[in-house]
Amino acid sequence: MDEARSKIIEDHPIGEGLASFRSACESKGVSPATLDDIDRQVLQRLSYNLIWALGDLEASQLLPASRGENLMRDLIRLGPSIYSTDFDVNRTKPLLRAALAETVNDALIWNSAYRAVIELTPDPQPIASSVTQTPYTLHTGACSNTSENRQYLDKVLKQELGIIHVGVQGFREKFFGGVAGLEAASAAVLQKCTEGGLLLNNDGWVGWPEDANEDGVLCWLVETINKLTAFATGYISTPPARRQPVAQPNISILGSVGKRKMDIGFFDGLISNSNTRKGSRYHWRQVIVPGELKSNPTADTPSQAGLDLARYAREVFAAQDNRRYVLGFTLCGSFMRLWEFDRLGAIASEKFDIHEDALQFVYTILGFIWASDTELGFDPTILTVDGQRFIQIERNNQTEHLILDRVIRCSSCIAGRATICWKAHRKGSPQSPLVVKDSWQYTERSEEGELLHETTAKGVVNVARHYHHETVRVFNAVDDIQGNVRKGLAITTTEDHQHGGSDMLSTPQQGHSIAGTKRLSSQTDAIMPPKKRQAHSVPLTKAPGNVQNRIRRRIIMSDYGKPIYKAGSHATLLRAFKDCIQGHQSLRSEAGLLHRDISINNMMVNEKTHDSPWTGFLIDLDYSIQEAQLLASGARDRTGTKAFMAIGVLRGEQHSFMHDLESFFWVLFWICIHYDGLGRGRVVDEFDKWKYVAMKPLAVIKLGTVADEEMFRQTMADYFTDYYKPLAPYVDKLRRAVFSDGTVNKARNEGLYSLMMEILDEASEKWTN
Repeated sequence: MDEARSKIIEDHPIGEGLASFRSACESKGVSPATLDDIDRQVLQRLSYNLIWALGDLEASQLLPASRGENLMRDLIRLGPSIYSTDFDVNRTKPLLRAALAETVNDALIWNSAYRAVIELTPDPQPIASSVTQTPYTLHTGACSNTSENRQYLDKVLKQELGIIHVGVQGFREKFFGGVAGLEAASAAVLQKCTEGGLLLNNDGWVGWPEDANEDGVLCWLVETINKLTAFATGYISTPPARRQPVAQPNISILGSVGKRKMDIGFFDGLISNSNTRKGSRYHWRQVIVPGELKSNPTADTPSQAGLDLARYAREVFAAQDNRRYVLGFTLCGSFMRLWEFDRLGAIASEKFDIHEDALQFVYTILGFIWASDTELGFDPTILTVDGQRFIQIERNNQTEHLILDRVIRCSSCIAGRATICWKAHRKGSPQSPLVVKDSWQYTERSEEGELLHETTAKGVVNVARHYHHETVRVFNAVDDIQGNVRKGLAITTTEDHQHGGSDMLSTPQQGHSIAGTKRLSSQTDAIMPPKKRQAHSVPLTKAPGNVQNRIRRRIIMSDYGKPIYKAGSHATLLRAFKDCIQGHQSLRSEAGLLHRDISINNMMVNEKTHDSPWTGFLIDLDYSIQEAQLLASGARDRTGTKAFMAIGVLRGEQHSFMHDLESFFWVLFWICIHYDGLGRGRVVDEFDKWKYVAMKPLAVIKLGTVADEEMFRQTMADYFTDYYKPLAPYVDKLRRAVFSDGTVNKARNEGLYSLMMEILDEASEKWTN
């Protein structure tokens, strides 16, 4: 090891940095001597946990990388590959042995980490990589200007969630294990229930409706939750949050595009709402924990109860900009299951019978009541003092407080990048607006913040300028899904359900009861109902080897604007379009980057004009890629927002700058159909389906829209709003430029930039005059 590395290791000792990892291994009897006898799945989990523990140490951020920015980045990239099917567990054994040695040798640990990274991180290859091969996935956040018809939305939501891991062991302990005194309090409350006649040994909970009808169960559940909460008073030093169960299955909740009702949930009693009387309407921003009831136990499947709950989770994400994840529950008959929704999708606990496993039921309910906001998925990096929300960043060796003025954009999807943007300003500088952007990127993708920093340094014009970027940390750890949000829960032995496939559920662990959950402590057996349980032996189903992961990035930009469809005049709209096209050209010429996601939300009208000559500018470089790398790879990936994707991309062609220029045309076409001069949108049935129809059929529809001049002009006459109908001649000119002779231009034509900008100049000059 060279002298510089040795100096860093000496100056930044590991100390107690691996104490939690070592303690957990010791409690399970894992030592250097036993590693060769441990099965593969346990070794994978140990390796994964150790990698993330090392990545959290200060030394990993300072040590140079073998291939990336620093060793921490290499470790982050390595993490997901550990669960791949071709992962060789022997390669991380030296690192595990070094970390678990009786005497910790820092140099040996870091040397072993370097070897693990080198052996498991392949050199870049001149073929399609995971970065260039970005599969297009339709998600519910893309359903703007649509009716959110449930038939369509459910189809998109199923695709968005993908594989759901059901039967995750240790779920409740991971999410509620940090609640002080919860286990002891649950046992004591259960004892009170038994002594008070609320729980009968032979018949379970008193008052439970035999047919498990919805109305009866709702009444019973609310009443029982309130009694459990009252019984628990005095068993925890911290006063419980003001959360209350609310059951209003027939009253829609405010804040949805469509009418959305929810059976039951835990609501925030602190949020002011003039309509919080019994029988009145609540808002989705008040929902803390959504719940779903089914009278039939067979409805305990991802495509039934799980999908209903996912609809509610989506609404919660859309209404609450400070959510990292959402916990919920389903109760199908007397079988309860907990769910967690995050930016990778969803996982679910093992199910249990609330009568047979009454302790688990009490533990779960009190967990929902007593858990902190952070433990229930709220973002602790967004702070509030005297009603003012802010974040803190470290920039130029100084701490800056950024006041969050308002939400600009909050994605309504569950899984995906889930971009959230706020208008902000430095404390004491309200005259200088900034934009804070949080998004969840795949760990293998290039950091958007790094790309933005590069484009700003190279003088790219008409693209949002870099102010600061960072990887968000929560609980002093990188905020990723697998390690931080899901807390390292193992999904390699769960039942995996791909929506549209079989939904037959069974208990995922051999030897467990049909309830699927063990008691918390053997000392409580005496107060549990003495019903017999039939054990079922069920084979394990392995999860896919390639476990994906997302990590939360925070970018702050010094250019502030509004979406282009909110332009205040025709002239402003047209000038902004020209600037965005010029920005796309500059991005390629100055930085070699191809944008690949031209859409209605990524084109902005500048609202910070005092220090910028730009009327419009581009944002969102998450899908950007070095054009030379893309051309060399030959990758035929599909990126972008489907309604604005070029016909060739929909048909599977390799993405080029010509496709992005075509996307500019589709954005203008879409605006003219869906918006008025005030930026108010509308739903147009003829185009509603563009968000849901498959790729190749949509390519046919789009080509049919532009191929014939007379038909295209009639389409504009029929569908353009009155406000935008005067732009029809110029939209038609752009159509003829992009689709010469009514066909798709396959030849690379750099002159198309100037041709499109000339048309926009001509149009904006008319409206300016």
